[in-house]
Amino acid sequence: MRLLGLDPGLRVTGWGVIDVDDNRLRHVADGVVKTDTRTPIGERLCQLDRGLFEIIDRFRPDEAAVEEAFVNRNAVSTLKLGQARGVVLLVPSRAGLPVAEYLPNLVKKTVVGTGHATKDQVQMMVRTLLPGASRGTPDAADALAVAICHAHHRETARRVMAGAGIAEASA
Repeated sequence: MRLLGLDPGLRVTGWGVIDVDDNRLRHVADGVVKTDTRTPIGERLCQLDRGLFEIIDRFRPDEAAVEEAFVNRNAVSTLKLGQARGVVLLVPSRAGLPVAEYLPNLVKKTVVGTGHATKDQVQMMVRTLLPGASRGTPDAADALAVAICHAHHRETARRVMAGAGIAEASA
């Protein structure tokens, strides 16, 4: 099973690809999609769309996982992050991939053991769990952490969704 983890951002979106075989994880690739901050937001969203499509086309993941957004004090920043998240959710969905979402604290707790871990702690644990993962950007490490979290929680999420489908069908 090949998983794509995504850490959304309008300026920089982190991505990471891992292979999962039972409880074994293997690093495949990671990086970031950057947008040109000098261009209008519509073009930046298109740049993000193209970059993510190329990653999916190149690595052919089976599923994707996205870190859920947190609301910060700056409403404009929150709105821009929401627009980027829309693209980050849309591109893998349009490619036919199931997309799961995970809260940042759950990602950190799954990877580090505490929901309030620092970025440095997340990066260190990602490199420990995925030998061969580069010393790339914190955004790429966060995306790999999202993929690791999905690898650990995907079966539970699948069962919840299946249960919801059964409940909806019987209603």
